[in-house]
Amino acid sequence: MRGSLGIAVAQPVCVSHDVAGNAVRHAETVRAAGARVVVFPELSLTGYELEAAAITPDDPRLAPLVEACAGTGSLALVGAPIRGDAGREHIAMLAVDAAGVSVAYRKMWLGTAEAERFTPGDGPAVVTVDGRRLGLAICKDTGVPQHAADTVALGVDAYVAGTVKLAEEADLQAERARRIAADHGVRVAVASFAGPTGGGFEQTAGRSGVWAPGGALVAQAGTEPGAIIRATLP
Repeated sequence: MRGSLGIAVAQPVCVSHDVAGNAVRHAETVRAAGARVVVFPELSLTGYELEAAAITPDDPRLAPLVEACAGTGSLALVGAPIRGDAGREHIAMLAVDAAGVSVAYRKMWLGTAEAERFTPGDGPAVVTVDGRRLGLAICKDTGVPQHAADTVALGVDAYVAGTVKLAEEADLQAERARRIAADHGVRVAVASFAGPTGGGFEQTAGRSGVWAPGGALVAQAGTEPGAIIRATLP
C-alpha cells in the first residue's frame, strides 16, 4: 500500500537570464521545502524572458539543483526554454532529481508572443513519483479544457502546473485550477511566480496553491516572492 506524497509549490526569487544564480536559489528552495516533489513556475530558471537562451539538460549550471535534490530525495519540476529536434525550441518543464535532469514536458498551448519563437509540444505528459502519476501543464495549458481532459485521460493522481500571471490575473488562475479539480476529480497544484520576473512582468500574481478533488482550496500562498506552500497527497 503506497503512502502519502508531500508536494510543495514555490514562488522563488528570480533574476532574469541568471540561470546559474536561479539554480542556486532553486536549490535553496528545495532544501527548505521538505517535500518529495517541489514545483516551480513557468520559465523559472530564466525568468519570463522570451529571448532567453535555451538550455540543455546537461547544463553544468544546474549542478547545485541536482545536488540539492540528491540530498533531500526530492524531485524538482522547473521551467526553462530548451532546444528540441531540427532546430526547434520549446518552453519546457524539466524534472530534476539525484540522477540528473531530463525534459518532462513541453508546453502545448503557446501565447501569441511565445509562438513567434517556440514550437508547441507534441502531447500531454506525466511523471511518476512513488507510484503517483502527476500530469504536467504550463500556464496557458491550464485554460484549455482539452489539455486537462487529455492529461487526466492518461490516468493521473494530480495535475501539476507552473505558471506566470499578471497580478490582476490571480483570480483567473485560481478559477482555472478550481475548475480542473472539480471537473476531473483530481488534485491540482499550481506554482506561480511572485514579484518581478522579466518580460514586462514587473509584478506577478503569486498565490500558488493546491486544490482538492472537487475544487476546495487546500492551501495558498500570498503575493510575496520566496513563499513555499506544502500539501500532502494522501
